[in-house]
Order: sequence, then structure tokens, then C-alpha cells
Amino acid sequence: MNASESTSPRDAVILEPGQGRAYPMGRIAAVFKADGAETQGRYSISEWSLEPHTQGPGPHSHDEDDIFYVIEGTMSVLIGEHWTHATRGSFVLVPGGTLHDFENRTGERAAVLNLSIPGDFEQAMPGIAAWFAEHPPKSTDP
Repeated sequence: MNASESTSPRDAVILEPGQGRAYPMGRIAAVFKADGAETQGRYSISEWSLEPHTQGPGPHSHDEDDIFYVIEGTMSVLIGEHWTHATRGSFVLVPGGTLHDFENRTGERAAVLNLSIPGDFEQAMPGIAAWFAEHPPKSTDP
């Protein structure tokens, strides 16, 4: 096979910064970069950003693994009963079925690249965005 031949029926995905399917949720924003249609349901990749002093979705769990790579600021991540404070460049893997949460406790914006394995997580996003519209993210300040 030469370099011009393709072994995949899928198209490449090339996005500029900020591009993707956006889900604004007040002080939280998610932009999906690749999900079910692009990955054949294997994984979903999204960028989540939280404004300063912003709580996340609250403790929850789901079957798929959640992988966070901090791309900006410091993201506090709950895993089970323990919080960790992940700075830029940190990697956090939360196994499926594990109680977890994330929030930004700092005075600077924080963002993570999130991989959800297996994929198709984006199918839940309209409901998640609607929930945040009814329950706006709260401040981490007392």
C-alpha cells in the first residue's frame, strides 16, 4: 500500500481552536471535537471549560471511563471520596462506575480535554445542557 491509499472509510477531522459542537451551560462550556459519527462510537473527545470559582455537574458516575487532561489552569477532580487538584498538563483517568466530579476552585479559568471511552457521550449533551439551564453552575466560594 502506498501513502495515498486509505485503510479507513472515515474522514479526517481538523478543527481550528474553538471549533466543534458547542454546548454553553452558563459558567461551564463544552465543545465536542469528535464523537460517535467521527469515531464510530469508539470514543468522544470534548473540551470543557469552567469560569473561575465554578462548581461542576456534581458527584456522578457512568459506565464509560472518563479521561481528563488539563489544558488550562487547575481543575479540582473528585474521584470516589477524594479531591485532587490537577494543574495544566495533568492527566486523570476515572474508571467507569467510579463516583466523580470536577470544578474550578481558582480565580483563573480552567479547562480540560475530556475523552469518554467508549463513545457516544454526546448523545446525553442536550439533556445535560437543559439541566444546567434549570440549575446554573454555582460558585465554589462559600
